[in-house]
Amino acid sequence: MRLAALLSLASLLAAQPQSNVEEMEREIAQYIRLLSDWGSLTRYGSENAEIKLDPNVDRVVFLGDDITEKWGQGKTQFFAGKPYFNRGITHQTTAQMLVRFRQDVIGLKPKVVVIQAGTNDFAGYAGPATEGTIAENFQTMAELAKAHGIRVVVASVTPVCDCFRNLTERRPPGKIIGLNGWLKEYAARSGAVYLDYYKALAEGRAMKRELTVDGLVPNDAGYQLLGPLAEKAIAEAMAK
Repeated sequence: MRLAALLSLASLLAAQPQSNVEEMEREIAQYIRLLSDWGSLTRYGSENAEIKLDPNVDRVVFLGDDITEKWGQGKTQFFAGKPYFNRGITHQTTAQMLVRFRQDVIGLKPKVVVIQAGTNDFAGYAGPATEGTIAENFQTMAELAKAHGIRVVVASVTPVCDCFRNLTERRPPGKIIGLNGWLKEYAARSGAVYLDYYKALAEGRAMKRELTVDGLVPNDAGYQLLGPLAEKAIAEAMAK
């Protein structure tokens, strides 16, 4: 089925306007990665194995997708000088993050994990997903963390905009808002901390154009807003 999807995408490239070609090429590359390493366990596996874990350091792991991985690739640094590990992977879904949770989170023995995901589930990058299955994946990751003494910060799904290309067709704003409502309620019910990235980036139901590079990923100005919010949520989780 995945091979058929690859062939279908490839056959459509020639007929697409230039604005769609790059996005389709990225999706083809993602399907190729799915075929060879569905959970992307090779992405951080070697790096994790080389880390010397100081028991006296309160580490934090940021587990996420595009929004997490690309934090620090611009001028805004990713928490320079702090024992914070970026374990984001572009185009990943909650199901894939669950597969690598033991390797990329539990194995690093952090004090806190910040879980950020959901937008790629809606886009269907690893197959169909419902709000229910996404919620179950978040819940399972949080339960695994708590079973290993790791405190949990659950980040909201970030907004998107059609500022540069059509993103809301595959990531409907209503579904994003609905899942965020569940995440906030779940955090309150389970003792996790809810980190509201959405409110900082949104205007109405869309991401502010001046805060994004492509309608999905924040730019430097966007990350500068998210940094203090993440620090506050981490401090709250540490104090629990």
